[in-house]
Amino acid sequence: MGLKLIDLSQEIFQGMSVFPMHQKTFIMTNMSHEENMEMTGSPTVGFSARNLLISEHCGTHSDGVSEFKPGGPTIDKMPLEYFWGSAICIDLSHIRYPDYIEPKDLEEAEKKSGQEIKKGDIVLLYTGHHNRTYGTDKFQTDYTGLSYEGAKWLAEKGVVNIGVDAPAIDQTPDDIRFSGHLVCGEYNITNTENLCNLDQVVNKRFLYIGLPLKIRDGSGSPIRAVGLVEE
Repeated sequence: MGLKLIDLSQEIFQGMSVFPMHQKTFIMTNMSHEENMEMTGSPTVGFSARNLLISEHCGTHSDGVSEFKPGGPTIDKMPLEYFWGSAICIDLSHIRYPDYIEPKDLEEAEKKSGQEIKKGDIVLLYTGHHNRTYGTDKFQTDYTGLSYEGAKWLAEKGVVNIGVDAPAIDQTPDDIRFSGHLVCGEYNITNTENLCNLDQVVNKRFLYIGLPLKIRDGSGSPIRAVGLVEE
């Protein structure tokens, strides 16, 4: 039996879609090959590099609890086991805005997946929002998300990381309580947003890896999320 690596991460580029409250992405040339060769005097090799101005919540990223809970653990102080390990992806693609993802929806999706959510799991929610709207103005609006009860249902199962293929795990357009983040703060667990390609891992159990940068006191971090699945 072979293994296949599935890229679950958005591309980072200037002009990319970013949640409205966060810093837009800017990429600037620091030095060209030619400029560097002139600086060093090397006749053979020049080094080029660019500067990035990005949010800690740019693209596919995980949150430190400190982002939404004053005094909560920052991204560098959260257990690495929250960012890699056994994962399942369940299908919620039939739930659309303005509806919320409720416990009954999660129970049904878990049952249909043929998998069982276990303590310590990472659970990814395939809503189909990325597939339907990424690259359009609608990506940052009108997406479903977890109700408070739905998020608590996952947290009480022992889930350590809730991921989604949308800008937030909350039903952000209407839910000003930010219920998913509220529950993550109550249980000191993380969430991962702006995933993609979840249709390639839906209803599977697989190894998930989405390690954050070791940003001192970080409120979050961009990640390169991947899923290792059996073929």
